[in-house]
Amino acid sequence: MADILLIAFLAFLGAAAAGLLGALALRLLRHRPLVVSLTVVAAVAVTAMLAGTLTVAWAMFLSPHDLTVVTTVVAMAAAVSLATAMLLGRWVAARSRDLTLAARSFGEGGRFAAPEGQATAELAALTRELAATSAKLEGSRERERALERSRRELVAWISHDLRTPLTGLRAMSEALEDGMAADSGRYLRQMRREVERMNDMVGDLFELSRIHAGSLTLAPARVSSHDLVGDALAGAHPLAREHGVRLVGERVDAVPVEVDSKEMSRVLGNLLINAIRRTPADGTVSMAAQRSPDGLVLSVTDGCGGIPEDELTRVFDTGWRGSPARTPPAGAGLGLAIVRGIVEAHSGRADVRNVAGGCCFEVTLPAAPG
Repeated sequence: MADILLIAFLAFLGAAAAGLLGALALRLLRHRPLVVSLTVVAAVAVTAMLAGTLTVAWAMFLSPHDLTVVTTVVAMAAAVSLATAMLLGRWVAARSRDLTLAARSFGEGGRFAAPEGQATAELAALTRELAATSAKLEGSRERERALERSRRELVAWISHDLRTPLTGLRAMSEALEDGMAADSGRYLRQMRREVERMNDMVGDLFELSRIHAGSLTLAPARVSSHDLVGDALAGAHPLAREHGVRLVGERVDAVPVEVDSKEMSRVLGNLLINAIRRTPADGTVSMAAQRSPDGLVLSVTDGCGGIPEDELTRVFDTGWRGSPARTPPAGAGLGLAIVRGIVEAHSGRADVRNVAGGCCFEVTLPAAPG
């Protein structure tokens, strides 16, 4: 038993010495290529075995022939181990180099092309993560490009929409100033309408800028769905009468929600105004509130005839009007963008779908807790 313990102790000393030297070598070579580190690891393993074996062999006073045999066997094992480590290191280094080149092209061209050939599980996982990140970044870039196009269009449209009433106001003011207006009262009423329209446009721009800047401050309070629907219908009735449109309330489920009443009134008002202006005379605009697994769904259905399928995804984009017209009732194209921004600020979502004879806008809000 004592001999076995002595042999184990001597073998441990030889292996420990090799291990310490290997750790020092790894520290000194930690910035070198991976193949060097793998070779060092293999060399440490073989050297530890060789040192332990030779230490025990010398302690056992083996004959020179037997010692030579043992040393030769261990040396052959060391050569094979080192060769295998170098082959593995070169293969891993090649896969790493391919992945590096692919990542470099990802940074330069914006798209990641996964390198061909097999790789280790870790490199394969890294490749999948880079591919997923590339897809996310491409989606983000596409949204950024779309947003930039939308902003440029919005600036051009707003410039046109502001210039038109300003030109009219200037002409009417000059006519009044020169005493050329036969009906000054009509001119003044028209000037007031144009000023109110520009004020609404500027207000929408300010609201949209707050939404995009993330500075929209909400004051949520517990509100009944009946109050939301009733107030929205009451506010839109005068415009519906003016356009000859029937405004009706359909099913309203009693579902309390926590919302900012002022902002939510703006949401429902924008939806109802758009629906009334897009619905022909003698048409019907209906509003409902229904319970759903997600909370409360407020819907406004009009008789606009529907929206082209390729336009449905752009309805809530800034500046979308659904018509190339730059005059009322086309509007500034900000109302639905404001709707989406306010709804998302309430942790809800806004959707639109075509129905028979028109389209249905839906606002989904989470139900109030408790």
